[in-house]
Amino acid sequence: MQRFIGLCWAVCWVGAVGAAQAVTAADPLTSPSPPAEGVGAGTAAEARGVLRARDQALLSSELAGRILELPFREGERFSQGAMLVRFDCSAYQAQLNAAQAAGRAAREELAHKKQLAALNSVGRFEVSLAEARQAQAQAEAQVYQVQVKRCNIVAPFDGQVVQRRAQPHESVAAGTPLLEVVDNRSLEIHLLVPSSWLGKLVPGQAFSFTPDETGQPLAASIKRLGARIDEGSQTLLLIGELNQPVTGLLTGMSGSAHFADAP
Repeated sequence: MQRFIGLCWAVCWVGAVGAAQAVTAADPLTSPSPPAEGVGAGTAAEARGVLRARDQALLSSELAGRILELPFREGERFSQGAMLVRFDCSAYQAQLNAAQAAGRAAREELAHKKQLAALNSVGRFEVSLAEARQAQAQAEAQVYQVQVKRCNIVAPFDGQVVQRRAQPHESVAAGTPLLEVVDNRSLEIHLLVPSSWLGKLVPGQAFSFTPDETGQPLAASIKRLGARIDEGSQTLLLIGELNQPVTGLLTGMSGSAHFADAP
């Protein structure tokens, strides 16, 4: 009997100790509080983002024709105004020459009609008709001038070739993509941040961005915020800019943005 009573006391003592430990572990005064999340909540916050170029374009053909020259290949640099694509323009040049010749003939006819009108040999209707023919010839010549100008595609900005979509000696239709170009010197940081941060972020606010490819933190600041919140993911687009030019960065690099506590 005494053994049974002693065993009961031992079991009760162990249970009391376990209950006391459970209460102590659940006590918020003795347990460490979980870190707060979000900008301005007392801790730092992070968001994922990607570098994108402000100046990038996919150049397409504005006319149907055969490509004569594509002087730049993938990765090569070019300057603004450099010739990137040259088409065979012999047919368009011939049409322009014919239109210019017709324009000269119309001018001569108009001058002759005006001389006859001064001598009362022709009426005002003949002069007006000659003026209309001259205007028509000039308009046709302008159309062919635009087509001839489109035979050469020049660089809209300083940059590099990302990809060639066509090759020399190929015949392409109007609207065919030819060349993808980008300027890696003018990069922006595109971030997707929680929509709950909207009231805590302002243009000019500083943050750091660390590309995964380099691991080097870069000083940046908020340039502007997006115009809408994605209702599915509850995220907002944030566009930042680097405070100083940095070499070796390429568009498409991804990384993490680090926001310190809000003021």
